[in-house]
Amino acid sequence: RLKMATATSGPLSLRDRHIATLKQMLNLNTSSLSLMKSTGTDLAWKVLIYDELGQDIISPLLTVKELRDLGVTLHVSLKSDRDPVDEIAAVYFIMPTKDNIARIGKDLAEGLYESYYLNFIAPIPRDLLEDLATAALESNVQQNIAKIYDQYLDFITLEDDLLCLRQAGRDSISYFALNRPQMLDVQMDQIIGTIVDSLFSVCVTLGSVPIIRCPKGEAAEIVGEKLDKKLRENLRDPRNSLFSSDSMATGALRNCYDNRL
Repeated sequence: RLKMATATSGPLSLRDRHIATLKQMLNLNTSSLSLMKSTGTDLAWKVLIYDELGQDIISPLLTVKELRDLGVTLHVSLKSDRDPVDEIAAVYFIMPTKDNIARIGKDLAEGLYESYYLNFIAPIPRDLLEDLATAALESNVQQNIAKIYDQYLDFITLEDDLLCLRQAGRDSISYFALNRPQMLDVQMDQIIGTIVDSLFSVCVTLGSVPIIRCPKGEAAEIVGEKLDKKLRENLRDPRNSLFSSDSMATGALRNCYDNRL
């Protein structure tokens, strides 16, 4: 678990921003302004489909009633057996894995829903995006895929400024996993890469670039260096950056520190 320390309290906590992003996603990724103006009469009814991590992310933040208020009539696991539902949109909230893409392809082939809004918890790699496109073309339903989004929500918010990176499979990125005597370099790189990607998602959700503080000579230092590199690479092209110019002004007020990764 990680605690986000801030030198000054902003108007919105990490939890607030996480909830706002999820609500926007469930409103079919319309703007927050449109979401505030919407009423119960013009909500688009939809089915929410998630994998294990997606469920872990949503559960602490949105109740069943809140999901219903957002137009979610049914929320089910991606792996469950599902019947076709006519004239309704399906909102997927899943990790971009080969198994998940294969299951989406199966849903497309069976024509389960009228339209598909695919929201990936972490950015989908190009090879998996090509697999998805191939599956849609083979089923001749490419016109039914309404939108595909990279949401950068690869973490679980527990309190206003308290988060953890994993619930299911958390042992794979634990302090013990990083310090096993038999740890191979490739395994270490995979674990650190997962941690860095999740922390980057936290920064994107907060909308600010942090000061990174970590102890030297430990795994946390490697994580900090790789996160710093990832942030700098994203900021290099302002047109495609995930951070606004305003975030650069407030980033110095926010510290992200590690508590024995």
